Amino acid sequence: MTINQQLIRSEAKDYLFLTMGLLLYAVAFTIFLLPYEIVTGGVTGMSAIVYYATGFKIENTYMIINISLLVVALKILGFKFMMKTIYAIFALYFMLKFAQDLMPVDAHGHFIKVLGEGQDFMSLIIGCCITGTGLAIVFLNNGSTGGTDIIAACVNKYRDISLGQVLMGVDILIVGSCLFFPQFGSMVDRLHKMVFGYCTMFIECFMLDHVMNMRRESVQFLIFSWKHEEIAKAIVDETEHALTILDGHGWYTGNDMKVICLLAKKNESKTIFRLIKMVDPTAFVSQSSVIGVYGEGFDQIKIKAKKDKRKQIEKLQQAAESVPVNKE
Repeated sequence: MTINQQLIRSEAKDYLFLTMGLLLYAVAFTIFLLPYEIVTGGVTGMSAIVYYATGFKIENTYMIINISLLVVALKILGFKFMMKTIYAIFALYFMLKFAQDLMPVDAHGHFIKVLGEGQDFMSLIIGCCITGTGLAIVFLNNGSTGGTDIIAACVNKYRDISLGQVLMGVDILIVGSCLFFPQFGSMVDRLHKMVFGYCTMFIECFMLDHVMNMRRESVQFLIFSWKHEEIAKAIVDETEHALTILDGHGWYTGNDMKVICLLAKKNESKTIFRLIKMVDPTAFVSQSSVIGVYGEGFDQIKIKAKKDKRKQIEKLQQAAESVPVNKE
């Protein structure tokens, strides 16, 4: 398979899972959150607030806001960066539209509450668990739902503020805005909606992080075997993982032994154990979870130095470059 074919296959896979994640989000939002008038963050949440207050369709508000943001973001972030975001915005627009068209309504034109009356919080929990999972699938496949993600990316480009901080700040403002809509009832009712809105943020973010961390969780193997060469070759051939051979010394026996050290994704553990057992069923294996693995094949280090620290580092680099090198 050529490099171009691999790139096309990888992109096709990204778009397939991106579509699945968006579909999961749209269906859960329409079935569990919309009928109970539960407020959420993001542009979808902002569109829902407008819908609850005025009856203006969610997908239309969603599209108007996102197109406005895209016009600004295309100039700042560039077209290549925004390709999947543009796809996600239009895909989610049509998914929300079709999901609402398929939802049953009562005699007054209101969406049927699937879990029944008085089940607002249960519907919130179920809905946010599913929408959070859908968003995680989108982000794990290099996608974005647009909206506040665009705002966060634009701010992050010019200010040393993390995407998470920007998203949290924008979502807090969006959910808090329901206090200023008298259509939501008395101040007590509005406070009730706001508290529910913050609950949706917490549960959705928890599920998003949980699903993403499950995919990213890594493990470390230490494999003690006299057949270390055969095991190493089998693992490299099957998983294409790099590994390290360490020198070991048994204190009790006094024998020297080679130890294989390997870092892999947790979901690859069964494959690695199967390969070890096939080569040497008597091998001694230690498996441990690691908090984070950074580098090629794993996550990238994304921590930014603060502005003043960056200046200090740049000065030190310039000073080091200006020092003459003794070639003798």
